[in-house]
Amino acid sequence: MNATATVLPVTNALAPSTATIPPPSSRLAPPPPQHMRALERANAVRLARAELKRKVALDQIDVAGVVLNCPWEAESMAVADLLMSQRRWGQTRCRKFLAQVPMSERKTIGSMTDRQRRTLAAMLSSAKRDRAWGAAPLLTGNLTTA
Repeated sequence: MNATATVLPVTNALAPSTATIPPPSSRLAPPPPQHMRALERANAVRLARAELKRKVALDQIDVAGVVLNCPWEAESMAVADLLMSQRRWGQTRCRKFLAQVPMSERKTIGSMTDRQRRTLAAMLSSAKRDRAWGAAPLLTGNLTTA
């Protein structure tokens, strides 16, 4: 056996075929650049979060349900952002509430453990019940006497 016998000859089967490449007119447009796809995704998330916050502010969606179910738009959202979207919830109330459970305000909802989700949802439900009871004045004694 000589050296030339061990080298495979170049055949047309290994060369690229012109029959498999579609003509330029029938090619699909190339996908948009990565940064444009990222901008589109960021805008979609921003709009979905704004809608979620609006619904929470109008009491159309329960915050405890959002924490438990974790919809896609809330996955990368900070817990404090979701809590403060409720009526009458500011930074101080949010900070005090989260201090009861050792949880950072910057913790994302998607990164919470199942136990953290259940605990936070239970606390939110009880806080909502307490607020409902505390909203009506407690009437004691006889109202007719002054």
